[in-house]
Amino acid sequence: MDSKRKLSFTYNAPVTLSFALVSLIVLGVAKLTHGSSTHMFFSVYRSPISVAWFVRLFGHVLGHSNMTHLAGNMTLFLLLGPILEDKYGGRTLLEAFGLVAVISGLVNIIFFPGTALLGASGLVFMMIILASASDLRRGEIPISMILVICIYLGSEIWTMITVHDNISQLTHIIGGVCGAVFGGMLNSRK
Repeated sequence: MDSKRKLSFTYNAPVTLSFALVSLIVLGVAKLTHGSSTHMFFSVYRSPISVAWFVRLFGHVLGHSNMTHLAGNMTLFLLLGPILEDKYGGRTLLEAFGLVAVISGLVNIIFFPGTALLGASGLVFMMIILASASDLRRGEIPISMILVICIYLGSEIWTMITVHDNISQLTHIIGGVCGAVFGGMLNSRK
């Protein structure tokens, strides 16, 4: 009997890995088009309702301004995604991505009409809170989840008030709130 095992690669988290790959491709196409593809399809801003408007509403989470922006989001995304995909399933995770994209996109369109929003940070923060909520049981709330929510929300609110940068802390907060709601709903079913 041969005791040597073959090493093989597995596409272990198809939704997570596909999202990261598509985001990388979108950034590559943006470089080739000098950003026009990102502006047209992968950032959300107030504009007349059209097919492109709906594509942007969902697609803005795939767009990133540069490789540093993409790498910052994908580091945690690729860390948390496989864990959440294994726990809740790819379809559920994809639905959560869609809801966070639409909610954060609509909030940006309504309240920040002159600002374009792009990037997966809202999804990442949803995943952070959803991962901390994965231990919810009937009648029990993990203290670790409360601490993550307090530290996270507190730091985002503080940054929103004190720092003026090109980062949408409101999108992070929306993602975190969605993660808490999804975590409560998903874990109450079990």
